[in-house]
Amino acid sequence: MLLPYLIRRRDAVPTDGGTASDRPRPRLSWMVRFTIVGMILAAGVAIWVANALLTERFVQTTRLRAELRQSLYAGAILSELQRNSVVPLLLSRDPTIIEGLNAGDFSALSEHLVSYIDEIGAASIRLMNMDGLTVAATDDEELDRLYADRPFFTEAAASTDTVFTLTPRRSGAYEASFSRIVQGADGEPLAVLQVQVNLSQFETRWRGTTAAVAVTDAAGTVILSTEPRWRGMPLEEAIAATSVPSALQRALATTRAFGQPAEDGYNSSALIQMETRVPFRGWRLVSFTSYENVRERVNGVLALIIMGFALLLALGFYLLNRRATLRSILFQRESLQLRQLNDRLRREVAERKRVQEELKETELSLAQSSKLAALGEMSAAVSHELNQPLAAMKTYLAGARLLLQRRRADEALSSFQRIDDLIDRMGAITRQLKSYARKGGDAFEPVDMRDVVSSALTLMEPQLRHDKVQMSQIVPDGPIMVKADRLRLEQVVINLVRNALDAMSGVDDRELDILLSEGDEVVLAVRDTGHGLQDPEKLFEPFYTTKKPGEGVGLGLAISSGIVNDMGGRLTARNAMKGGAVFEVRLPVMEKVLDAAE
Repeated sequence: MLLPYLIRRRDAVPTDGGTASDRPRPRLSWMVRFTIVGMILAAGVAIWVANALLTERFVQTTRLRAELRQSLYAGAILSELQRNSVVPLLLSRDPTIIEGLNAGDFSALSEHLVSYIDEIGAASIRLMNMDGLTVAATDDEELDRLYADRPFFTEAAASTDTVFTLTPRRSGAYEASFSRIVQGADGEPLAVLQVQVNLSQFETRWRGTTAAVAVTDAAGTVILSTEPRWRGMPLEEAIAATSVPSALQRALATTRAFGQPAEDGYNSSALIQMETRVPFRGWRLVSFTSYENVRERVNGVLALIIMGFALLLALGFYLLNRRATLRSILFQRESLQLRQLNDRLRREVAERKRVQEELKETELSLAQSSKLAALGEMSAAVSHELNQPLAAMKTYLAGARLLLQRRRADEALSSFQRIDDLIDRMGAITRQLKSYARKGGDAFEPVDMRDVVSSALTLMEPQLRHDKVQMSQIVPDGPIMVKADRLRLEQVVINLVRNALDAMSGVDDRELDILLSEGDEVVLAVRDTGHGLQDPEKLFEPFYTTKKPGEGVGLGLAISSGIVNDMGGRLTARNAMKGGAVFEVRLPVMEKVLDAAE
């Protein structure tokens, strides 16, 4: 063994009467010293050259990518506007719309407009009579609404061309639309047709990048931006009044890494500010791209270079140490002190092994105790879910006994087969119930729904990354409080997200949208781009599932619905207009719960 010899080298008594400390230690040769110094100098030169070359290359690559992204964004906006601008002209000449307006029959016009939505890609379409009353729309909530005083109506009614209007909303966003008057065969005005342009889709796409993007009109007012606070303000004032958002704080921090002084605001030298003209009514697209990843990529390569030189040095020292150790082993002798030390070491090793074995036995006992505690906690749920299969088994056994008495063995075998299927069913139930064994608190408490969603998505982050799902969240800035059991509510959100991932299995375009809003009640919506729901009304029934045998027994949504009902809310499901499914958790606002209790 190597260890005894190393101990002997340190503690052995020399035979020439001297001590171990008096023995001369080996010294490195001049060749070895020159080699070590040369490797250190070579490492320094390699790091300096690599840092300069890689920094210049990565900065240029970042700039080129920013220019390409700028052109793509401007082209996408222009394409969307041009595509929607011709829609009012085409629809104003639609015979079906003109006939319905002449006959005063508006019942089928809404369905006719809805048929164009998927082909056109517009946000919505409205048809208003000359009094400004909405008679047909793709959104049922828009029917019978009056827009006689709105600019898009008045300007379109006063002109025979397509009119573009940009109207600010209460939320701060802008509503862009193309409007045109619909005329009869004799040129008499019949109605005003409005097509809304879905510009908010660009803000959703831009938020997935590290760049800050804004679109301004001819007056310099921000109408689209990844920063919602900028909308409605002049771009210069928005930049001056707004602190650097979290997406760009790291970019400002990297300014010092490039040897330049740090600055405040969006004019930092670690940012690329680009401006592109959108050939539509004087619009401009401005973006701020950071250099934050350049330093990280350069440091990653430098770390690999340093690691390579460090490994070479470590290997050299290891070989030198190995050589000295082997030489020392050859010149050492056995002694009484070494044997005594080895005996003591063997006793310590034996004692440590005994302690480790006792520790393993203790760990097994603790694990067994945990299993028994979990079984006790699940016994109530398991007994409730197994009552129905047990009752059916009893019935089949009674029937099989009667059939055997009547010498009808073949029919009795079918009863035994059904009993075997019920036993498999009971096994699947027990496996499904294990995932719901965790219990929350005994009493409800004020819970911020934003924290619930954040915790649930943190637990599901590895699976989301593995499935390559494009996820978007719309969560208010302020707290949204409900009276609930947080652990059980997190389990509901996790279950909905997991079901959405299962529904998108095999789908190329995987998108998961999570929307949290507060009005009369708190609504958490989870939308996927899967295959949709076949029977939404049966989803929350126990043991109803569309999964293949062995993948689930249909208890997840039933238990989740029960948890939401216990909290005074409800869990609903429906198919989305553009495909996929939407699950909504509706809970009462905490203030309303307190008022009802009082």
